[in-house]
Amino acid sequence: MKNNNKLIGKNVLITAGAQGIGESITKHFIDSGANVAIHYFSSADTANQLMEYAKSKGQKAVTLCGDLTKEAEANSIVEKTIEALGGLDILINNAGSLVARRMLSEMEADFWHKVMDINLTSMMFVTRAASPHLAKNDNSSIVNLASLAGRKGGHPGSLVYSTSKGAILTFTRALSAELGPQGTKVNAVAPGLILGTSFHNTHTTKESAAETIAGIPIQRAGNAADVARAVLFLASEYDGFITGATLDINGGVYNM
Repeated sequence: MKNNNKLIGKNVLITAGAQGIGESITKHFIDSGANVAIHYFSSADTANQLMEYAKSKGQKAVTLCGDLTKEAEANSIVEKTIEALGGLDILINNAGSLVARRMLSEMEADFWHKVMDINLTSMMFVTRAASPHLAKNDNSSIVNLASLAGRKGGHPGSLVYSTSKGAILTFTRALSAELGPQGTKVNAVAPGLILGTSFHNTHTTKESAAETIAGIPIQRAGNAADVARAVLFLASEYDGFITGATLDINGGVYNM
């Protein structure tokens, strides 16, 4: 991938940066010349491989394990990022999960709070900890991972996941207004059907994927690189005029 001069030497924290879409995002940032802090929860091997890849290119890199739903651990991830990289220019809030499909009639309070914490509360914790460090730069950027489910409501059984992803759309807009004066742009991406990731390998059947693809105007599913390129574009616009926006990545199945 050709270097994007705006990203060379920038310090980036990617949450859940060692699996699925996050892995592709991390790889794209490394190939664009950025220094990376790679947060992971269980994907240690891939995180270490990405770290070594970055270092082989002469860039700073660190891997950081933690449960971002725990406030202290989220704060520690940001602190360790600053220690390792020397500052922070870009935050990619990628961590999230559907966990399991549950209909409203099956919904338990503990499950509701668990998914909300994984997808939304963790994002708040990391962003709150990172914001003062981002503010030390004249320009900085946050990109949040939402979902087409947050636009359309998702498939049956994704009630709490879809609700949390819809909240991220609003979180992004509200945060862009709040952090704009400090020079931090805040945007989001909303991926549709992205195959080849553990998320869809776990939660999407082949029949469901085929049915969804049949309704996509460009007649194919997306892949992790489709999302990563969009994330890099928005991240590199830290000195641009785009903020509070959500970029839909779904092959045209939904637009507004």
